[in-house]
Amino acid sequence: MKLQTTLKDRPSFLHLVPLCDLFALAGMLLLLGPMFLNESGISVKLPSSSFQMQRYTQPIVVTIGPGDQSAFLYLDKEPLKLEQLSQRLRELKKQNRSQEAIVLLKTDVRTSVGMERQISEKILAEGFSLALAGEIPPKKKRLETEPRIKP
Repeated sequence: MKLQTTLKDRPSFLHLVPLCDLFALAGMLLLLGPMFLNESGISVKLPSSSFQMQRYTQPIVVTIGPGDQSAFLYLDKEPLKLEQLSQRLRELKKQNRSQEAIVLLKTDVRTSVGMERQISEKILAEGFSLALAGEIPPKKKRLETEPRIKP
């Protein structure tokens, strides 16, 4: 015996639901995608710092990767050599981008202090203000075995 339905076929609106889901997913990916990208050209592990700095409107980001003389150096998102840094900073100053701009220095924890100092001095010699970026240290979890202080 063959089963038959008495309802009329109107599946047209049911075909639109998966299409709407697909457009919603594509929209979410387009909106959230830039959040997962690094803002500089290289990923570095920043040293921890308990101090928070203020937000700057348009900082010039200089990123130093790990290493001594062969460290990766990026100005905003473009790679450059140490010898080119002063010239590029002068160009930015001429473009009036640096009127109230500050240079945000992101240094990897494995970068030598001498390399960081050398780049810092070049930035300061060009007349820029300098801020060092760091990560917020993770909060220490209190163990249950630690004694509680009673008032």
